[in-house]
Amino acid sequence: MKETKKIILITGTEDTRRTLHKQIHSLIYPLGIVDSFASDEGLPSFVTGDLIVLSTGLLMDTVINVLDPDTPLVIARRMIDYDYIDQILVLPMGKKVLLVNDVQETTYETIDYLKRLGIDHLNYKPYYPGGEIDLQCTIAITPGERHLVPNHIKEVIDIGPRLIDMTSIMEIFRKLNIIDARADVLSEKYIKKIIQMTKKIAQFSSEKSALNQQLMTVINNINDAIVVTDEKGNIHLMNDNMENLLKVSKKRALHQNIRFYLQDKCLLHFIFEEVTEKSKILNYKQQDFVVERFWFEETNLIVITFKNPHETLEIERKLKRELINKGYVAKYHFPNIIGESRLIKEAKEIANKLARVDYTILIEGESGTGKELFASAIHNASARREGPFLGVNFSALSEELVESELFGYEEGAFTGAKKGGKIGLFEQANGGTIFLDEIGDISHKIQTRLLRVLQEKEIMRVGGSRIIPIDVRIIAATNKNLLEMIEIEKFRDDLYHRLKTLYLHLPPLRMRKEDLELLIQFFLKQEGRAGLVVTDEVIHQLKEYNWYGNVRELKNIINYMVAVSSGNTIQLKDLPNKNFFQRDKQKHKLYEVDDEINKLESYGDLKEFSYILAMIEEVNTRGENIGRGKLIVELKKVNVILSEQKIRYRLDILEQQGYITKGKGRSGSKITIKGRNLLTKLKGL
Repeated sequence: MKETKKIILITGTEDTRRTLHKQIHSLIYPLGIVDSFASDEGLPSFVTGDLIVLSTGLLMDTVINVLDPDTPLVIARRMIDYDYIDQILVLPMGKKVLLVNDVQETTYETIDYLKRLGIDHLNYKPYYPGGEIDLQCTIAITPGERHLVPNHIKEVIDIGPRLIDMTSIMEIFRKLNIIDARADVLSEKYIKKIIQMTKKIAQFSSEKSALNQQLMTVINNINDAIVVTDEKGNIHLMNDNMENLLKVSKKRALHQNIRFYLQDKCLLHFIFEEVTEKSKILNYKQQDFVVERFWFEETNLIVITFKNPHETLEIERKLKRELINKGYVAKYHFPNIIGESRLIKEAKEIANKLARVDYTILIEGESGTGKELFASAIHNASARREGPFLGVNFSALSEELVESELFGYEEGAFTGAKKGGKIGLFEQANGGTIFLDEIGDISHKIQTRLLRVLQEKEIMRVGGSRIIPIDVRIIAATNKNLLEMIEIEKFRDDLYHRLKTLYLHLPPLRMRKEDLELLIQFFLKQEGRAGLVVTDEVIHQLKEYNWYGNVRELKNIINYMVAVSSGNTIQLKDLPNKNFFQRDKQKHKLYEVDDEINKLESYGDLKEFSYILAMIEEVNTRGENIGRGKLIVELKKVNVILSEQKIRYRLDILEQQGYITKGKGRSGSKITIKGRNLLTKLKGL
């Protein structure tokens, strides 16, 4: 029996270590075993074996002092995992994509490798920590460094850590003297990969051809006349209505210049030279048209539509009447949000800015803080204000009902389905905003479907097979700690980051008690009792409560006092019994804290954050730094048991809030001055 070989694998990060360990083990077992280490998790003082494999030459300076100089060494060349290559190939020609990696050298190395593979149809923009961000990119490709992707990116293609390529694997086999025994296994694995990739691409090509046919059918059934040209005016596509308008067949006009058929100076100037207006009413052949022009920068194509203005105006009037009749309108504006405190002013100011950009928003706040009020105001301050505003509360609906309400269903999709099917809320909200309240209550199945909506901007009805594109802005809200739900796998982390493209935190009423009197007067006026006097003693007593039910609870208390009061004055005797007030859920201690601690508490257990900060400060005081692995060990000594994933989340939060800085690799974490000040507050609780 041959002697079992021992390979020592050393990588930069833990994710890469796991991936490459699995790859090498699958190729050499049972002729060899793998022992692996990640430099950012710490290395032993000395390593030796039959062969040492480094994931990159950039590690040499870090590991040179721990390697056995007599042990053969292989510096691996790396390749992308072919399981993910189809996701890159289907991206359109010339598309700008951000290539995200951990350091500059590997970022450019990955771009160079993709181009050498022939995946050179994309416009790669490199990004690494400290590098310049191209804000025009909406898609990012990353080899396992998803956490480094900038927040404005809408779609992330994670191709996983790069694998060791075939030439390096063969070199490993040769140096271990097992090439004869394992070459056939290696060959078989790579052939299977190529076959699988070929099948995927063939399937995509077939689906794309069918989709193009469906698209032309749709375009030909639209009332508008449509033509697509390049920047020079050469025609790429036109529908039947444009064929009739220009009096030329599509077959003859294809690749011809539109100037030959559309001989009107005003029209041509608007289409190819106008830089400010996207639509204009113009006359062509003694008929008025609303001419719209859309330019796609990435493909240099221009879509031109000719609409009948009278039909367009009538459709808009009819749609608005229907939306009002159905109640699909946003009722509130920012002036409807009552309060003059610093916290509520800041929240309104941030929300107003968020309204101006068309990204998904996640609103977090306790129950009763006004999440729907803010969502409505954001819609009314946005460019979508003329579109519909629809809301759905997930806590009030079953999973089956949520699915059919959101996405609609086709006839016969399930028992009891209406004849002809039903249009879903996403389709009804097209061109407007949909408000998803209590997002933390949705099931994993709905989370998966919602993620597709955010990624692809399209839906499929229950029981249907047709893809329906949608143009909807999503505002989600929750009173739950989604980060904690992610840790216990009740909420998808990829959906969380998709929803949190933009973020708004609403302060609880107990943190802005200076607004109580304004709110009381507002609710009295709302009840038609604006002349009712509330005594100073009542105001003082109301300010003593913590208002765990927030503004909603305050409104209920006001309604109660109005009902039981006599005359024109609300007195102490009109206050309800203390049992009427909502109490804390006993999840945390009942103490008053400042804004900073209250915000941190919304992300998790204050005790855990306090221990982490204290541990980092203690180590920093000795002139040392501390990484995740050492933190886990040290925290166990004080009975704080946290997994690597939990530690990672808490460190990310502390870094985002400016309490610590995280270094690359073995440099570990350092507490900031802001972090020391916070730790002092936490110790005083």
